[in-house]
Amino acid sequence: MATTEILLVKPVEHLGHEGEQLKVRAGYARNYLLPRNLAVPVTLANRKQVESLQKIRESRLAKELAGAQDLAAKIAKVSIAIAVKTGPGGKLFGAVTNADLIKRLADEGVNLPEKTHVIKEAVKTLGKHVASFKLHADVPIEFSFEVVSENPIEEDPSAAPAAAPAGEKKNKYRKSKEGASEEPAREEKPSKSAKEGKSFKGGKGSKS
Repeated sequence: MATTEILLVKPVEHLGHEGEQLKVRAGYARNYLLPRNLAVPVTLANRKQVESLQKIRESRLAKELAGAQDLAAKIAKVSIAIAVKTGPGGKLFGAVTNADLIKRLADEGVNLPEKTHVIKEAVKTLGKHVASFKLHADVPIEFSFEVVSENPIEEDPSAAPAAAPAGEKKNKYRKSKEGASEEPAREEKPSKSAKEGKSFKGGKGSKS
């Protein structure tokens, strides 16, 4: 496969930054990079541009980092709550998506780039959730938001009734506070000493 050496004069996603010399497929350079003025062929003359392009790159990256840090500071100050419609038991009608959260942040004056993935999966439950993403390679973001119901939550009729706690079964023979059935009284047997006293008192050899 034929390749050619090019000098990037503008940053190209997934390829490189301005000032970098790269070898790429000849067709990719000829049909995409060169016509869009994203790169130029490497020659003895334009090798001198490398230092100038590298300085431009350093300045651009510094600005991007500062911008991401400023945006992160704004996000840290906002408190996000998203109201949704719910059905019985607080079940959401639909879900809270990445676009919903980006729009809600925009309402608070925080404008994120369109391709920012704030959450990986749509949120389908009420309560607090955490969003983790990066505004920049060196600026990770983590902030919490809450999903709340915009209407009163109704009880779910299909939910099973709660089981009675253990130990609450009543003894049908024991008397309750309300005067329920009473456990039959047990007949007390006379003690051994009582038996002996009775026998001695009534015996033939007893004296009055």
